[in-house]
Amino acid sequence: MLFVLTLLCTVLTGCQQDQQPPPTVQSGSLNSHAAKKVATIVVPPFVAGKWKAVNIAVIDKSKAAQKTYSIPIGGELAIPETTLVVKVETFLPAFIMEGPTITSVSNDLTNPGAKVQISEKGAVIFKGWLFSLFPNTHAFMHPKYGFTLVDVVPADK
Repeated sequence: MLFVLTLLCTVLTGCQQDQQPPPTVQSGSLNSHAAKKVATIVVPPFVAGKWKAVNIAVIDKSKAAQKTYSIPIGGELAIPETTLVVKVETFLPAFIMEGPTITSVSNDLTNPGAKVQISEKGAVIFKGWLFSLFPNTHAFMHPKYGFTLVDVVPADK
Protein backbone atom coordinates (compact mmCIF):
# COMPACT_ATOMS: atom_id res chain seq x y z
CA MET A 1 0.00 0.00 0.00
CA LEU A 2 2.84 2.35 0.83
CA PHE A 3 4.37 1.54 -2.54
CA VAL A 4 1.12 2.46 -4.33
CA LEU A 5 0.87 5.78 -2.46
CA THR A 6 4.51 6.60 -3.21
CA LEU A 7 4.02 5.74 -6.89
CA LEU A 8 0.83 7.76 -7.04
CA CYS A 9 2.54 10.73 -5.39
CA THR A 10 5.50 10.48 -7.80
CA VAL A 11 3.21 10.29 -10.83
CA LEU A 12 1.14 13.27 -9.67
CA THR A 13 4.21 15.33 -8.86
CA GLY A 14 5.77 14.43 -12.20
CA CYS A 15 2.65 15.51 -14.06
CA GLN A 16 2.56 18.80 -12.26
CA GLN A 17 6.20 19.45 -13.11
CA ASP A 18 5.60 18.73 -16.80
CA GLN A 19 2.87 21.39 -17.03
CA GLN A 20 4.24 24.63 -18.38
CA PRO A 21 2.89 27.92 -17.10
CA PRO A 22 1.32 30.14 -19.74
CA PRO A 23 3.84 32.36 -21.50
CA THR A 24 4.10 35.89 -20.22
CA VAL A 25 4.82 38.93 -22.31
CA GLN A 26 7.25 41.33 -20.77
CA SER A 27 7.36 45.02 -21.55
CA GLY A 28 9.42 45.68 -24.66
CA SER A 29 9.28 42.10 -25.92
CA LEU A 30 6.12 42.28 -28.02
CA ASN A 31 6.33 40.77 -31.46
CA SER A 32 5.93 43.00 -34.50
CA HIS A 33 2.31 41.95 -35.05
CA ALA A 34 1.21 43.06 -31.58
CA ALA A 35 3.15 46.33 -31.53
CA LYS A 36 1.34 49.35 -32.94
CA LYS A 37 3.22 50.97 -35.76
CA VAL A 38 3.51 54.73 -35.67
CA ALA A 39 3.11 56.53 -38.97
CA THR A 40 5.12 59.58 -39.94
CA ILE A 41 3.07 62.59 -41.04
CA VAL A 42 4.63 64.68 -43.79
CA VAL A 43 3.01 68.01 -44.71
CA PRO A 44 4.42 68.87 -48.16
CA PRO A 45 5.65 72.43 -48.83
CA PHE A 46 2.82 73.00 -51.33
CA VAL A 47 0.32 72.39 -48.48
CA ALA A 48 2.09 74.02 -45.53
CA GLY A 49 0.61 77.40 -44.69
CA LYS A 50 -2.13 77.19 -47.34
CA TRP A 51 -4.90 76.28 -44.87
CA LYS A 52 -5.87 78.30 -41.80
CA ALA A 53 -8.56 76.29 -39.99
CA VAL A 54 -10.95 73.37 -40.20
CA ASN A 55 -14.66 73.40 -39.49
CA ILE A 56 -15.75 70.54 -37.28
CA ALA A 57 -19.37 69.72 -36.56
CA VAL A 58 -20.07 68.58 -33.01
CA ILE A 59 -23.28 66.58 -32.80
CA ASP A 60 -25.06 66.39 -29.44
CA LYS A 61 -26.78 63.02 -29.74
CA SER A 62 -29.02 63.55 -26.71
CA LYS A 63 -30.49 66.79 -28.14
CA ALA A 64 -30.24 65.79 -31.81
CA ALA A 65 -28.47 69.11 -32.36
CA GLN A 66 -25.36 70.02 -34.32
CA LYS A 67 -23.08 73.05 -34.09
CA THR A 68 -20.07 73.74 -36.32
CA TYR A 69 -16.89 75.26 -34.92
CA SER A 70 -13.90 76.70 -36.78
CA ILE A 71 -10.67 75.54 -35.13
CA PRO A 72 -7.27 76.86 -36.27
CA ILE A 73 -4.81 74.25 -37.53
CA GLY A 74 -2.36 73.81 -34.67
CA GLY A 75 -4.90 75.30 -32.26
CA GLU A 76 -7.60 74.05 -29.96
CA LEU A 77 -11.10 74.96 -28.86
CA ALA A 78 -13.04 74.21 -25.69
CA ILE A 79 -16.49 73.22 -26.90
CA PRO A 80 -19.05 75.43 -25.11
CA GLU A 81 -21.38 73.79 -22.56
CA THR A 82 -19.24 70.61 -22.50
CA THR A 83 -16.05 69.37 -20.88
CA LEU A 84 -14.56 68.67 -24.32
CA VAL A 85 -11.52 70.27 -25.94
CA VAL A 86 -10.73 69.62 -29.61
CA LYS A 87 -7.18 70.22 -30.81
CA VAL A 88 -6.40 70.18 -34.54
CA GLU A 89 -2.86 68.87 -35.00
CA THR A 90 -2.62 68.93 -38.79
CA PHE A 91 -4.63 69.04 -42.01
CA LEU A 92 -4.02 67.28 -45.32
CA PRO A 93 -6.22 68.19 -48.32
CA ALA A 94 -5.46 65.04 -50.32
CA PHE A 95 -4.77 62.50 -47.57
CA ILE A 96 -2.87 59.40 -48.61
CA MET A 97 -1.04 56.73 -46.67
CA GLU A 98 2.01 55.22 -48.34
CA GLY A 99 3.50 52.56 -46.09
CA PRO A 100 4.46 54.24 -42.82
CA THR A 101 4.06 57.76 -44.26
CA ILE A 102 0.90 59.87 -44.21
CA THR A 103 0.99 62.84 -46.57
CA SER A 104 -0.97 64.82 -49.16
CA VAL A 105 -0.53 64.19 -52.89
CA SER A 106 -1.83 67.63 -53.84
CA ASN A 107 -3.35 70.80 -52.44
CA ASP A 108 -6.75 69.93 -53.97
CA LEU A 109 -9.54 68.86 -51.61
CA THR A 110 -9.74 65.31 -52.98
CA ASN A 111 -9.61 63.52 -49.60
CA PRO A 112 -9.52 66.10 -46.78
CA GLY A 113 -8.36 64.78 -43.44
CA ALA A 114 -7.65 66.47 -40.11
CA LYS A 115 -5.67 64.84 -37.33
CA VAL A 116 -7.34 65.77 -34.06
CA GLN A 117 -7.01 65.14 -30.38
CA ILE A 118 -10.15 65.23 -28.25
CA SER A 119 -9.95 65.58 -24.49
CA GLU A 120 -12.71 65.31 -21.91
CA LYS A 121 -12.16 66.70 -18.42
CA GLY A 122 -8.46 67.01 -19.25
CA ALA A 123 -7.97 63.37 -20.33
CA VAL A 124 -7.28 62.48 -23.97
CA ILE A 125 -10.12 60.25 -25.19
CA PHE A 126 -9.37 60.25 -28.92
CA LYS A 127 -6.37 60.86 -31.10
CA GLY A 128 -6.90 60.20 -34.79
CA TRP A 129 -8.20 61.38 -38.14
CA LEU A 130 -11.51 62.90 -39.22
CA PHE A 131 -12.35 62.71 -42.94
CA SER A 132 -14.98 64.90 -44.59
CA LEU A 133 -15.66 62.53 -47.50
CA PHE A 134 -15.68 59.41 -45.33
CA PRO A 135 -17.01 60.50 -41.92
CA ASN A 136 -17.54 56.93 -40.69
CA THR A 137 -13.98 55.79 -41.46
CA HIS A 138 -12.18 55.37 -38.14
CA ALA A 139 -15.00 57.39 -36.57
CA PHE A 140 -14.64 58.32 -32.93
CA MET A 141 -17.46 56.84 -30.86
CA HIS A 142 -18.56 58.90 -27.86
CA PRO A 143 -21.75 58.09 -25.95
CA LYS A 144 -23.07 61.67 -26.20
CA TYR A 145 -21.19 63.49 -29.00
CA GLY A 146 -20.23 62.91 -32.61
CA PHE A 147 -17.53 64.75 -34.57
CA THR A 148 -17.31 65.37 -38.31
CA LEU A 149 -14.90 67.32 -40.47
CA VAL A 150 -17.21 69.46 -42.62
CA ASP A 151 -15.03 72.10 -44.27
CA VAL A 152 -11.67 73.81 -44.35
CA VAL A 153 -10.72 77.47 -44.29
CA PRO A 154 -7.96 78.57 -46.72
CA ALA A 155 -5.23 80.90 -45.49
CA ASP A 156 -5.49 84.52 -46.53
CA LYS A 157 -3.55 85.27 -49.68
